[in-house]
Amino acid sequence: MTMPPSMQFASKVDAWLAVLMLGGGVLALLAVAPAIGGSFARSAGAAQLLGVAAVLLLSLLLPAWLLLGTRYSLTDDALKVRAGPFRWTVPLAEISSVRPSRSILSAPALSLDRIQIDYGARRILISPRERQRFVDELRQRCPKARITGF
Repeated sequence: MTMPPSMQFASKVDAWLAVLMLGGGVLALLAVAPAIGGSFARSAGAAQLLGVAAVLLLSLLLPAWLLLGTRYSLTDDALKVRAGPFRWTVPLAEISSVRPSRSILSAPALSLDRIQIDYGARRILISPRERQRFVDELRQRCPKARITGF
């Protein structure tokens, strides 16, 4: 049987989660902005200012990178998960079960409308926007996996 070509799936994004992720960075920026423009900036050394700038940059850029860069790829032999700077590779041959989940555990999923994938002794939670299309592709590529609840 010939496998279809590699397929890309974007993550579904819950609005409340996006606000929470970006809101923390914005609040940090608002809290520190007066100090940076005031006496702290005049008395701080270059290293201290650089450190504050780096923290503020990360508090905004990392959430944005996660929101814009979370996606899932199905290849001939693997599910590749990308969430900003983080990567996972799930061999399709090791997938034993797939089911819906609403788990709040930390995961490369930007929605609580999740799919739990068990493989080997591990599991991963993802949230593809085109959920049913993703599950249908998994059924084709992982005929031995137990896929329930869809």
